[in-house]
Amino acid sequence: MSENPATPETTAAAPAAPVDEPRPLGTTAVSAAVPRRGKPMFPDGTGPAADPAGSHHERRIRSFQPRRSRVTASQGEALRRLWPTWGVDVDGLSRLDLDAFFGGLPVVLEIGFGMGEATAQMAAADPGTGILGCDVHTPGQGSLLGLAERNGLSNIRVANGDAIILLREMLAPASLAGLRVYFPDPWPKKRHHKRRLIQPEFVALATTRLAPGALVHCATDWEPYAEQMLEVLSAEPTLENLHDGYAPRPDFRPFTRFEGQGLDKGHVVHDLLFRRRG
Repeated sequence: MSENPATPETTAAAPAAPVDEPRPLGTTAVSAAVPRRGKPMFPDGTGPAADPAGSHHERRIRSFQPRRSRVTASQGEALRRLWPTWGVDVDGLSRLDLDAFFGGLPVVLEIGFGMGEATAQMAAADPGTGILGCDVHTPGQGSLLGLAERNGLSNIRVANGDAIILLREMLAPASLAGLRVYFPDPWPKKRHHKRRLIQPEFVALATTRLAPGALVHCATDWEPYAEQMLEVLSAEPTLENLHDGYAPRPDFRPFTRFEGQGLDKGHVVHDLLFRRRG
C-alpha cells in the first residue's frame, strides 16, 4: 500500500470554493474517535482524528448522526496499524491525490458504508476499481480496514469525516469514476427533510467531481426519500437516468444489513442509476 498522498504544499489553509460551485451544505462530523468521556482514542495520531475539519467552527445542517459506538479490540488494532497508509482524515486542508492513493485505479466514492461488509464484497468482485469509503463511524472504519486486510483487498481506502468537505475541498474536478450512496439516513420526519443528503446542492457539487460517464448509484428502502432522490437526480442537467424511473436492483450491489432491516419491516427497496453526461 502507498502512503497517504495528501498534497503538502496546500496544507497551510483550506482552498476557497470556486465561485461557480455550490456553497457548503450538510455537516462536518464528530467521529467515535472521541469516547463519551472525551478522551481521544488515538492521541498519538495513529488512527482517525476525532474532529478532522474542526466541525465546531463550521455550523451547517447535519445530514447524518455521528454514532459513538464502542470500538472492539480488533477494530482498534486494525485502525492503529492500517490507518497511516490506508486512511485519510477529511480536514479540508489538502488536495487528495487519488492516483497516488490508489495506484492509478479509477476511484468510486462510497458515502456511508456501515460496517463495510458490502463495500468489501464490491471491492473483491471488482479489483480494478478503487473504493474510497467515507464515513464517521469509527467501529465501521476499523471493521472495513480489517476486512480489507484479511481478504487481501488492496483497492479500499477509508476517509474519516464529512463527505461534503471531501468533495468540496479535497477532490479534484472530474476525478471520480462513480458515486455510491446506499441507504442513507432517511430523516423521515418532515421537519428533518432538510437534513437528507440527496439535495439539489449536494448533487450539483458531487457531479463536478465526476468524470464523464461516471455512474451515480443510490439505494433506499424509504419510499418518500426514493421519490425525492428520483426528483433531485432527474433535475440535475449533467446527469441522465439509465432507466425509466427506478432501476432494477443491479447484481453488483450486495445485499446489505440495512436493506434486510427495511425488508423485514415491509419496505420496498429502490435503486437509482444515473450517469454523468459527457
